[in-house]
Amino acid sequence: MRKYFILLAALVSFTGVAAPVVKTSIVISSHHNKLITVTGKIVDGTNGRAVVGATIGTDGKGLTQSDVDGKYTVVVNNGATLVFISLGYTSQSIKLKPNQTVLNVSLVADSKSLNEVVIRGYVKRNRDETTGSSYIVTGKEVQDNPVGNVEQLLQGKVAGANTQNFGAVGMRGTVNIRGLAAQSTYGYTAPRVSATPGTESYGHINENQFIDPKSTPLSTFAVDVDAASYANVRRFINAGQLPPKNAVRIEEMINYFKYNLPEPTSGEPVAIQTELAAAPWNPQHQLVRIGLKAKNVKLDKLPPSNLVFLIDVSGSMSEPNKLPLVKTSMKMLVDQLRPIDNVAIVTYAGSVGVRLESTPASDKQKIKDVIDQLGAGGSTAGGAGIMMAYDIAKKNFLKKGNNRIILATDGDFNVGPSTNKDMKELIEEERGSGVSLSILGFGMGNYKDSKMELLADKGHGNYAYIDNITEATKSMVTEFGGTLFTVAKDVKLQVEFNPGKVQAYRLLGYEDRLMAKEDFNNDTKLGGDMGVGHTVTALYEIIPVGVKDSFTGSVDPLKYQKTEEAVKVNTSSEVMTIKFRYKQPDGDKSKMELVTVKDKPLSQANTSTDFRFAAAVAEYGMLLRDSQFKQDSKIEQVITMAKKAKGDDDNGYRAEFIRLAESTRDMMKTTAVTAAK
Repeated sequence: MRKYFILLAALVSFTGVAAPVVKTSIVISSHHNKLITVTGKIVDGTNGRAVVGATIGTDGKGLTQSDVDGKYTVVVNNGATLVFISLGYTSQSIKLKPNQTVLNVSLVADSKSLNEVVIRGYVKRNRDETTGSSYIVTGKEVQDNPVGNVEQLLQGKVAGANTQNFGAVGMRGTVNIRGLAAQSTYGYTAPRVSATPGTESYGHINENQFIDPKSTPLSTFAVDVDAASYANVRRFINAGQLPPKNAVRIEEMINYFKYNLPEPTSGEPVAIQTELAAAPWNPQHQLVRIGLKAKNVKLDKLPPSNLVFLIDVSGSMSEPNKLPLVKTSMKMLVDQLRPIDNVAIVTYAGSVGVRLESTPASDKQKIKDVIDQLGAGGSTAGGAGIMMAYDIAKKNFLKKGNNRIILATDGDFNVGPSTNKDMKELIEEERGSGVSLSILGFGMGNYKDSKMELLADKGHGNYAYIDNITEATKSMVTEFGGTLFTVAKDVKLQVEFNPGKVQAYRLLGYEDRLMAKEDFNNDTKLGGDMGVGHTVTALYEIIPVGVKDSFTGSVDPLKYQKTEEAVKVNTSSEVMTIKFRYKQPDGDKSKMELVTVKDKPLSQANTSTDFRFAAAVAEYGMLLRDSQFKQDSKIEQVITMAKKAKGDDDNGYRAEFIRLAESTRDMMKTTAVTAAK
């Protein structure tokens, strides 16, 4: 009989981050409250080999894992007790001495045995995308191979995976071994290699450049209410790691937070507000904040919902921060539903199945019982699951209702249609069905962010990353209306800059939401959807006319055609005109509104707390990305500005951001010191 082992390292993402702090008065006068960065190396106490993938945690929470050299970095309270866990070894708890910053650990082999383990061969495509397949290694194979040949055994299996599944003989791969430990009688403990950010997939981001409004006066993009990037970045920071650059989408970092914008009036679904002031990272430049606010609608006024829960139950979802957290999240959502709503449940692994036909939400216990019975195992036929979910949604379609698929997955599809291109084509075929697709991402290690972002963008939905129970509560309870109910669809913005005032401009973020200027008036081109109460913020950095800069350049005169006469700029006092379009949720024809921004910049002291907080988040994102446009950005400035702009923070999300920025500062210092050595 097969024995499967789930590595306790999965606790890293499941516990992720503590719930935002409720306002209270606590006075601590001990040095133990100070955060310190601890580094070290974990080795096998018998042979001195690096122990890879060990979980390092404290207070019942996994915080990070050791890397391929057995090294780790973690940010904890001074004097904390660190716990070290790795399958095949006895766990250790070690209390740090005051101000101790280095802790090396030798783990003692345990007597546990395995009959069978799973290895996963990965092929590196580029910096941010890796693909792979799973293969079995038995305990007997380990026993029958000499100690020196165990690695060759594993590499041989991965080499076979390369030839068979990736169509390229000789392609190099690495090994990810989940829970591998030889029986103690073999006298050998096999190496363990855990999933790292290198096995996750992120779409490449080409940062927006500064643009000359004389040649390109229009900037057009679709709004984006997704907030997955912030939660994912938080997961990395809480694990003691800086995130991959392409995991940082600045617009999603900013839009994770709610802003105090005025409600729409005159029955319109969306209202707009603007602010203009100096850019914190370069006072000679200006920063324009564009804020959109969707109307609030009382729950009893919202249309009935036809929901399909599409749940990934493949083997990769077995970890505690995946399917168990999915089940808890979905049951939270069920509790928010009304008797007029209906839920169907479709699952997929190696095959697809309908676990529950469309059922009234009044029968909550029946729906929860089906969710509780779900277990993980098998490969991942994600494409087939999506097709089945659309079929079920269309079968139960509500003409005046909210028809939506909610997909919960790590995005690691490996059977049938599975590439990003396959997914794009599949979703585009359903574009006119009237069914929206929302994505809930879970897990770490093999997380496919690029695929899930694409699905949500093309599927008229939104995308959230759920790394812990607090984030599940935010998405499923606190922001329930915004997650499920659209009040304005295909929302687009087009900004025209006045070259008499603007020398150059740059949109911060939204790189994957840019549109051709002609698409703004084309109602067949998709924009972004805004749900009940959603806020959207976009920031433009402007170089005013006459300011010397190093970002704009010139080109030589054309040889084969005459250079057009210079554009005659007007003397208007306006910096820009902002137009935005939207459709009603059940409409096909858009409506346009516009506002102008005058050349009357505010002093920093007179800007809103929301302006300054959004600017702090944007500056933080540029630092994490090591952006070529970060200029005089500093992490201390981020922290100071965010603290002063925290404002009303009942849920503690802004306070949490400040703590993340402080942890990032400590990690950056450690990285700088290490690099100097």
